[in-house]
Amino acid sequence: MDLRSLGVFVEVVQAGGFTAASKRVFLTQPSITRVIKQLEDEIGQPLIMRHRRKITLTDAGKVVYQRALALRAEADRLKTEVSNLSGLTRGQVSLGMPSVGGTLFVPLVKMFRERYPGIELRLFEMSAKATEAALLTNDLDLGTLSLPVDPERFDFVTLARDFLAVAVPLDSSWATRDSIALSELAKEHLVLLPEGFALSDKIDATCRACGFAPIVAGRSAQSQFIAGLVESGVGIALLPRSVLSGFPSVAAIELREPAIEWHIALAWSRAGHISHAARAVVELVKEAPLKPI
Repeated sequence: MDLRSLGVFVEVVQAGGFTAASKRVFLTQPSITRVIKQLEDEIGQPLIMRHRRKITLTDAGKVVYQRALALRAEADRLKTEVSNLSGLTRGQVSLGMPSVGGTLFVPLVKMFRERYPGIELRLFEMSAKATEAALLTNDLDLGTLSLPVDPERFDFVTLARDFLAVAVPLDSSWATRDSIALSELAKEHLVLLPEGFALSDKIDATCRACGFAPIVAGRSAQSQFIAGLVESGVGIALLPRSVLSGFPSVAAIELREPAIEWHIALAWSRAGHISHAARAVVELVKEAPLKPI
């Protein structure tokens, strides 16, 4: 039993006969007869009784007719829903984004909502490592990863290219400087991101390459809280310049010798399927790369 056979049966009933139905389904009368006979064999009961040029439904035929109408309507709804997905009028996208630098996504989210109001954009704050794992298990459609990205496992488009700056209290002597060498921070207390965050690991490795292990005053995944700790004098921090531009309560000083990059990309698994809605997000990023707000 298939939708096509049920569709032929519905047309026979609605047309009032086999001959009239043949014009609707573009089948010969003998072909329609065979389809109905096969359907009756599968059901195990007669569905239609012929009386000269008229037909009547048996009790089984009445049940099958009602169910066939419902199934055909459901098939039509299914086609419409799939069409809506490809037409970007319905659907959802899950996107993993960094807790640090999340404000960069505000313009992107605004543009996406204006252009695709029927698509739900679900945002999750998570570390790059957690994002990578979620992409590989298809728990996320898209996610933010630090460059370089493994090209064998992920496709990606660059989101933003930035460098870290040193966040210091406005009333500190550091605030009068134009730039600060990383080695000068060897004896300073630093407020860092949690261990396991890609940026935190990068800062730690760069400090050790400069001959010292960072003195940790505290850790947080929230840039606003980190800025508050810096402002209160708990320690100084290393955060992307674009992030610090949103916190006028602290001074952002250029970091040099060496500069530390914060280059991020929007990535998706090469082994998975990227939906039409997720592809729309990618195209929007290509059209308007993220910029500090």
